[in-house]
Amino acid sequence: MTYHYHDESIIKTLAEDTIFVFGSNMAGTHAGGAAKIALQHFGATKGVGRGWAGQSFAIPTMNEHLQQMPLSQIQHYIDDFKIYVKHHPKMKFFITAVGCGVAGYKVEEIAPMFKGIGQKVIFPASFRPFVEKTLPKLNQKLLQTFIDPDVIFAVEPELAVQQLELSAAEKSLVAIVLNTPMSPVDSNGRDRVFEIQDILHTINSKIPNFKTETEDSLVVGGVILALLELYNLNEQDFIDVWQGRREIAPPSPAHHAKK
Repeated sequence: MTYHYHDESIIKTLAEDTIFVFGSNMAGTHAGGAAKIALQHFGATKGVGRGWAGQSFAIPTMNEHLQQMPLSQIQHYIDDFKIYVKHHPKMKFFITAVGCGVAGYKVEEIAPMFKGIGQKVIFPASFRPFVEKTLPKLNQKLLQTFIDPDVIFAVEPELAVQQLELSAAEKSLVAIVLNTPMSPVDSNGRDRVFEIQDILHTINSKIPNFKTETEDSLVVGGVILALLELYNLNEQDFIDVWQGRREIAPPSPAHHAKK
């Protein structure tokens, strides 16, 4: 699916049929960033931190105490917004980088949540790799290229990823996985250490010389856990691909919609 994109510069006017979509807090303070623009120029209402108001639509990314919401909660509100879009086919929606400012999330964490939305939306340009491209197939070459300490612990990770001999879609996947917090806690604040240790124990028992027995092994394990969750895999799936026994297709959009 092909969408329209904007350059993420500050705007103060939109066509009458276009709604300004921004990240908010449940208290509806609208004190900074896109929320302040929504309040000043697009009819957002103080105290209303969710849904439609004037020429704007608020998607909560922080609670009433101005604390970051878990990604699962934000997904719920984005799903509500998708329903709103579906029920207003004559409207267009100018979407800002929801959750990627004060709320503190990365584009690669938020943007995929919008996949599958109707075409009458205008996304931030930074969302493009995550809403338009499908995930690549997992194969032995891809895994063994980036599950590598030289990539994971690179001084300049973005530069390291760009230098990998991978397709654009594969590089996009690597960037998503490397930038997904897992160790010692994930972006929802959950302790994942024991889970990561179990994964590493299973992999080390099946793959000789896997080389994760270092003080930084939890970081490597966290990258693997992020990959497993993204593709809905288990440790044996990972081992099979690593050893070249099979390749694994990306999960369907329906899988991500349920997460």
